[in-house]
Amino acid sequence: MPDFYPIARKFLFALDAERAHHVTLDLMNLANRLGILSLLTGANRSTDSADSSIEVMGLKFPNRVGLAAGLDKTGSCVDAFGAVGFGHVEVGTVTPRAQPGNPKPRLFRLKEHEAIINRMGFNNPGVDGMLSNLEKSHRKFQGILGINIGKNFDTPNEDFLSDYLKCFEGVYGKADYITANLSSPNTKGLRDLQSEDTCRDLIISLQAKREEIKDSHGGKLVPIVIKIAPDLEEGAIAGLGKVFSETGIDGVITTNTTIDRDLVKDHPLAKEAGGLSGSPAFQKSTQALATLRSNMDEAIPIIASGGVMSREAAEAKLSAGAALVQVYTGLVYRGPGLISEIASLG
Repeated sequence: MPDFYPIARKFLFALDAERAHHVTLDLMNLANRLGILSLLTGANRSTDSADSSIEVMGLKFPNRVGLAAGLDKTGSCVDAFGAVGFGHVEVGTVTPRAQPGNPKPRLFRLKEHEAIINRMGFNNPGVDGMLSNLEKSHRKFQGILGINIGKNFDTPNEDFLSDYLKCFEGVYGKADYITANLSSPNTKGLRDLQSEDTCRDLIISLQAKREEIKDSHGGKLVPIVIKIAPDLEEGAIAGLGKVFSETGIDGVITTNTTIDRDLVKDHPLAKEAGGLSGSPAFQKSTQALATLRSNMDEAIPIIASGGVMSREAAEAKLSAGAALVQVYTGLVYRGPGLISEIASLG
């Protein structure tokens, strides 16, 4: 199959970044409804074979590559992302109440660095809105659905548990796994929740809520995952590794976007507030992964996100101790061909 994405990218990159994002999702959904999305993207369905499948957190993933949270914030494009080859799709971040996010512009391309800066701020339709969208968009996808949850921007940190528990209970029946996002740099004070004591309290509370509601969902035990930032000090990551081991968390995602601008400091957009993703995030994110892996129970799987722009980058994440990888910015710059490259990894 010829690769049509370079042509599509020229068109999309001529648009404002956020506008291009919405146009892409709309076109994907349209092509999927017409039954031509796999053909247009050259999706390799053979990667869904038993040779590519892997069991993680007690779930069978068709392959090792998934969509990171943040691209489908509303849960409206799950089947379409499945059609282009993702083994798992993580939607969100979703908050209890709908919120518009930060003022625009809030999404910027740093093309020379194959990077993106975003300060979206958890713009999402709220739990009820997302569940409604998932009813329409998650009908044919045979992979794993993750739902990423957070707190509303105006919920004080001292009341954060209430928001996470509301989201957790709300999405429980629909999710294959649930990720608690404590690491976005775009909600004021959120990263302060990554302390050992706060993480421990959150994990224990979510586990207790799971025990409370599982019987009403046929005994289904949905895995609980925590997503951490790459900007934590090595000692802080090691401390969290101990907490994750003690509590028996089901999985960890390393990492969210970075606020570090060292590798892009000369770019005109470098001073834009928000999280940096893409190639410049790879090294720091992978170091955080390796640090966590060496300080956490080996039985707890890690999902690696951050600078996965090539098959080689995915292999490096797996070598550092990850079980699965996720892409976001790599999809923007490389297109669907990147999915097939990574999905073929055993």
